[in-house]
Amino acid sequence: MTKAGHSPAAGLTLQSVQVRALSVPMRRPIVSKVGGYPNWPFILIDVQTREGVVGRSYLEPYVYKAVKPITQVIENIAAQFEGKPIAPLDVYGEAMKTLHLNGRAGMTLIALSGLDMAIWDALSRASGVSLATQLGGSPGPIRAYNTNGLWLIPKDKIAAEAKSLVAEGNFKAIKMRLGRPTLKEDIEAIRIVRDAVGDDIILMSDFNQGLTLGEALQRMHGLDDQGLYWFEEPIAYDDYEGCAQIAREMKTPLQIGENIYGPREFHKAVMAKAADLYMPDLMRIGGVTGWMRSAAIAGAAGLPLSSHLYAPVSAQLLRVSESADWLEWSDWAAPFLTEPLTVTDGYANVPDAPGNNLAWDEAALKKYAM
Repeated sequence: MTKAGHSPAAGLTLQSVQVRALSVPMRRPIVSKVGGYPNWPFILIDVQTREGVVGRSYLEPYVYKAVKPITQVIENIAAQFEGKPIAPLDVYGEAMKTLHLNGRAGMTLIALSGLDMAIWDALSRASGVSLATQLGGSPGPIRAYNTNGLWLIPKDKIAAEAKSLVAEGNFKAIKMRLGRPTLKEDIEAIRIVRDAVGDDIILMSDFNQGLTLGEALQRMHGLDDQGLYWFEEPIAYDDYEGCAQIAREMKTPLQIGENIYGPREFHKAVMAKAADLYMPDLMRIGGVTGWMRSAAIAGAAGLPLSSHLYAPVSAQLLRVSESADWLEWSDWAAPFLTEPLTVTDGYANVPDAPGNNLAWDEAALKKYAM
C-alpha cells in the first residue's frame, strides 16, 4: 500500500468533476501592451474518483468572459469518462479525437489541459508520490526568476519594484516588460533596473506581442547590446517566419512558446526555427501530457525549455524535462493555496509530497468566488 492508502496498480475511476471560478486581486496589477488587469480569473478543477482520491488543478484564462464557456467544455469532456477507469494518456487521446470537429486549440484544448493536470495529480496521489516522481524523476530544486512585477509602470516606481522582486526570494533573475513608446524609454527603464539591482542579476524582457515585425526589428537591434537574457514575444506568437527572422538577426536569444497550442504546433515552431528558447504554458500546451510530449521535442532539438505561469505544477515538470532552463515564478495563485510554492536563494524546491501538492484554502475560495 502507498501513503495515500491505494495500490497504484488498482487504477482510478472518475466519479465527478467540480469546477469553481475565482477572481483574485493582483498584488501588483498587470500593466502591459495587452491591457491592464487589477484582478486575475482562475478556474479550479477537482476530479473526484470512486476510490476517494481527489486530483486538483487550476487554469488562468486571462479573460473573465472565457470562464463560463471553458467551464462548460471541462464538464462536457469529463462527462465522457464518468464511471470509467481513468488514465491520463487514454483520456487525453480519446478526448482529442472528439475535438477534431470543434478544433484542437483554443478553449477546447484549454479545458482538456485542466482535466489532464487534475488526472495526473490524482494518479500521483494514489501512488503516494510527487508528480515529478510519478513521471520518473524526483523532487528537488529548480532555478527560478521572478515575474511578479516590472510591468509598464511609471519610471519613478521601477527601481523600488526591481529591488523588491529580487528580495522576495533572493532571486538571481527577474523579468521586466518592454515596448514603451520609444527605444530611448526602453533603454532608460533597463538602466534604472540595472542601477537598482546591479549587473549580477539576470534580466529577462517581455514585449507581450506588442510590436509589428518592422517595429520589432528596429527595437530589437536597438536593444541587442543591453545584455538581456532573452527577448520574449516581440511580435504575434504565430508569426513563425517573422520570429525566425528576429532570431537569426539578433545575438540576444528569442523566447516564445506561452501561446503555442499543443505539441504538434510546438513541433511546427521548432521546425521553423522560430526561436532560440521555448516556454510552454500548461493551459495551452495540453497539460502534463502535452508538456511532456513538447519537452521531448525540445530536448531532442537541444532547445532550452522554461515555463509560463502555473509555478507549482511547472516546477514538477521542469524536474523531468531534459532541457529545463528556468521556472517562471508567479504568486498569483498563492491567496487560495494552503501551501504555495516558495523560492529560496533563487531556487524553487519541488516538495516530496503526493501529486502536485495543490490544496485549496476553502475560506479563500469563498472570499474570491465569482
